[in-house]
This record gives sequence, structure tokens and C-alpha cells, in this order.
Amino acid sequence: MAAPTATPPSQVGRLAPRTTGSSRAPGAAREERAGWLLTLPFLLLFLTFTAWPVIQSVFFSFTDIRNRDLRTPFAVDFVGLDQYTKAFADPIFRKAAFNTAYFVLVGVPLTMLVALTAAVALNSGISKFRSVFRLGFYTPVITSIVAVAVVWRFLLHPDAGLVNTALGWVGVDGPNWLGSTTWAMPSLIAMATWRNFGTAMIIFLAGLQGVPHALHEAAAIDGASAWQRFRHITLPILRPTILFVSVTTAIGYLQFFEEPFVMTDGGPLNSTISASMYTYQQFSFGNYGYAAALSYLIFIVIVIVTAIQFRFLAERDDR
Repeated sequence: MAAPTATPPSQVGRLAPRTTGSSRAPGAAREERAGWLLTLPFLLLFLTFTAWPVIQSVFFSFTDIRNRDLRTPFAVDFVGLDQYTKAFADPIFRKAAFNTAYFVLVGVPLTMLVALTAAVALNSGISKFRSVFRLGFYTPVITSIVAVAVVWRFLLHPDAGLVNTALGWVGVDGPNWLGSTTWAMPSLIAMATWRNFGTAMIIFLAGLQGVPHALHEAAAIDGASAWQRFRHITLPILRPTILFVSVTTAIGYLQFFEEPFVMTDGGPLNSTISASMYTYQQFSFGNYGYAAALSYLIFIVIVIVTAIQFRFLAERDDR
């Protein structure tokens, strides 16, 4: 039996079928064209209604454009950073920035604390009615702000409100919650916490259900108390969840607008006016350049606050 003859190396390339380039390239090109065609509607909408307005607003923030200049938006005067420096010299904007910082520094921890407490309670002891309570706690999130405002205005009414009526039962004369420069902002923080903690609670509840029960059992056998197990087991595992909730809640609260707009109109004496509400007022007055600059100052603050949260709350690899 004769041994098989080997194919010379020079003929290997000629004998191998050339299907790689000729058959796949047209198919890949068709898929690429189909992908761009399907993406085109979104790209057109994004460029028209998102990218171009953002570019225009950046340009407007360096100009003195007002409502009278809308017909010739590119014929306005370039003022550089004057609109930004004007904001720091504006006493009303400084007051709005202080109110926003107050709202965030108190509202974010309070909302997270209430949400985490509710999530722990639902995860540990109310498993039978968990769905009912979860729906009840989440209902304010999907409720219209107008309906929420009507309810809270009734609750906080100085004469016939339920809160002052309950305080009167124990001999306490309740204040004019929304008409007092001292109590108006705490009232808005309480309403915002009640309205928004449901979202954070759902996220915390999902994170708690991912904590291994075996770790708690082992720690309990070793004599660890419930608080020690929560502090040394649950909280470290929940760190990514806490970061996510903290970032999203802070971003929302830094832009808080609906609460003062509907409840107090920024009063009394600008004690509840927020940075976003003041930006909206400047836009409605026709100060488009100044409003654009204020909006980008808010954006810069959001980026800084988010970076700080990632710096202190993100997981670290200590290995």
C-alpha cells in the first residue's frame, strides 16, 4: 500500500477554499447597513431634541441672550463667564443654593434611613403581607404631585390640619407649617421623604434578599447581636446598593423643583426657593443666557457630589 503523498506548501493556499472574505463580507456589510438604518430614527431624534439644544444652551450661557434676541440668536454679544460670576453675586441665587444644600443634606440621609428601615422590616418579619406593604409604600412615588400637594396642604393647615389637631390633643400649639420661614423647608423635606422613599425601599429590599442567610446564622451562633449582624454583615454587603440609592436620590434632590413650586411658590420670603426653581423663573423672565448658566452650575454641582459619593461609598479592593 502506497503512502499518501503530502501536498506541497506552495499549493496549500491554492487548494484551500476561499470562503472567508468572499461570503462573509457582503453579509456583514448588509448587517451593518441594516443596523445604521434601524438606529437612524433614534439618532435623528437625539441630535435634534437633545444634542443640539445642549450645544445651544452651552453657547447661550456665554452670551447675554434674552427673549428679544430669539430671532437672531447668533447675533448676541459674547460675555464670557459674566453670567456665571453674576450668579455668585446674586443674593437670591445664593439663598436658593443654600436652600438646595439644606434640602439635600437633610433629605437624602432621612429618605435613605426611612427606606432602609422599611426594607429591613419587610424583609425580616412581615413576609406574609410583604407585597401589600410594598405596594402601599410605593404608591406615593407614582401619585401625582398635585394630589400629594392637596393632601399635605390639608395635613399642614394651621387651623384645621390633622397635624396641628393631633398636636392640640397633647397640649401643643402647632405652627403655620408652610407659612413660617422656620418650618416651611422641614415640611417640604418631610413631604419629599414620604413621597420618594418607596423607590429606595424597593431597591434596598432587593439588596437585602441577596444577603446570605447562612452568614447571619453563623454569626448568631457565635453570639453576635442583631445590631452587630446588621452592622458587620448586612451593611458591607449592601454597600453597592447604598451607593446607587445615595447617588440617584442626591441627583433628584439637587434638582428638586416640584415641591416648592406646588406647595409654597418659593416662599415665605424665598425660604423654600430652590436652585432649579430660580433657574425656571429666570427662563420664564426671558433671561435665557443667565438661566443656561445657572443650569450648568447645577450640573457641575451634581457631578462633584456624585464623584464625592463614589469616592467614599464605592467598594475598595484592599487585597
